[in-house]
Amino acid sequence: MENDPYHYALIKRAIDYIDANATQQPSLAEVAAATGLSEAHFQRTFSAWAGVSPKKYLQYLTLNQARTMLATRHTLLDTALTTGLSGPSRLHDLFIKWEAMTPGEYALRGEGLTISYGWFDSPYGDMLALATDRGISALAFASETGRDAAELDLFSRWPKADFRRDPSAMRPWIEAALTAKGEAKLLLSGSPLQLKVWEALLSIPSGYVTTYSDIAQNIGNPKAVRAVGTAVGRNPVSWLIPCHRALRKSGALGGYHWGLPVKRALLARESARLEAAE
Repeated sequence: MENDPYHYALIKRAIDYIDANATQQPSLAEVAAATGLSEAHFQRTFSAWAGVSPKKYLQYLTLNQARTMLATRHTLLDTALTTGLSGPSRLHDLFIKWEAMTPGEYALRGEGLTISYGWFDSPYGDMLALATDRGISALAFASETGRDAAELDLFSRWPKADFRRDPSAMRPWIEAALTAKGEAKLLLSGSPLQLKVWEALLSIPSGYVTTYSDIAQNIGNPKAVRAVGTAVGRNPVSWLIPCHRALRKSGALGGYHWGLPVKRALLARESARLEAAE
């Protein structure tokens, strides 16, 4: 159930309704009605998806939640692993193996490379995945952009590659990503700075957040906050490389390449599941 795009569509409708009626603090019954469900159905669906009750989950969807997370679950990247922090849904540092393309491979922009692609159900709606025989090279969510725009975006990052639709080629890695069972392999293509930023993002545990300035400090370039923000936004493997866990120093969400409603849903679900596990 939790990977059915239908259920994420309900989450999105709830987010939209809460945003439009934030000053009125809508009740559970009102939000349920806005999604087109009875209160009981709404309760069951959200509990299965988020791991907590709808009332509790809706608290995580408020605009202030990011600031709360920054105040209570802000982890400096250089201590994230040594402190043993971890979330219940996945441990990126243990569950994901990744390698970077060589500078020569990167310069070729996909020339001579065959990339398989396919669409999958995810907890956050339709998910587009690209992969080579060495690992997943890109992930995108299409609930805000639409499928055509998501494909154009990811395909354009490998302009000289040969693309073929073959979901089966990457299915084991995608299933590992969705269940946190098994091992997901990533093949990343980026500049040296981008690779450093993405490696730093991989050390942020589920349910925790960091800031762009912390990432800049961690990669040894504290003045490169703007460049770090650009690299975070260019992260090709959304969710598995958790760029959604990077916030502005003020606690504001900042941007998200696949839409802020998706970022809020990602953070809210991870935070809710961490609290439920604790």
